[in-house]
Amino acid sequence: MAVIHRTTLTPTKDELLTSWLPSRPWYRPGTGAPRLSRAGGFRLDDPAGEVGIEFMVVTDTAGPEPVTYLVPLAYRGAPLEGAEDALVGTMDHGVLGERWAYDGCHDPVLTTELLALIEGRSQAQAQSVSDTPDHDIARSFAGRGPVAAAFTSVTDGAESTELTGAPHGAALRLQRILCPGPGTPPEGAAGHVEGWWQLQDGTRARGLFATLRTASGE
Repeated sequence: MAVIHRTTLTPTKDELLTSWLPSRPWYRPGTGAPRLSRAGGFRLDDPAGEVGIEFMVVTDTAGPEPVTYLVPLAYRGAPLEGAEDALVGTMDHGVLGERWAYDGCHDPVLTTELLALIEGRSQAQAQSVSDTPDHDIARSFAGRGPVAAAFTSVTDGAESTELTGAPHGAALRLQRILCPGPGTPPEGAAGHVEGWWQLQDGTRARGLFATLRTASGE
């Protein structure tokens, strides 16, 4: 169960992302530092209860047109060995103490639970309310069984991040720049996650968050 603590964070998540986003290959710079606003997101449960898993959606209005980003984050109570380059930053949590926030594409707990979501073995949780499913997050899976989450390569592109190296040729793509659309997976995909976010005019958009492919397309 994702437990949401009503407490303080120093620095805040928005402050961490303001510093970190410009270092990403998929970041689209505007004028000066990013001007971020929360636009949506959801959480997943870590069955062991050790890692916080959040998929944040933030919109940057620093450029001529708003840009909306999907940022999966993994929160840990100690450093993740070998993931120094994936560290977004550290925060002082008013209840849990020091927390290490990582780009979740590099965290095996987050990728394992994302696959479980795609395969229907877990349920997306509300971003800001404890023990509350988020039924607005849609998923599909056309595969034949569980996919092992042994991704060994993470490659950032101009609009997405590709995770590869799992057995049987599985690949997981996370959209970094979100675009409104039908949210359906590309032809041949084995599964997908579709989510929503809030636009600047207060309306909601939906689009593709993640796509799973396997060697056989199933």
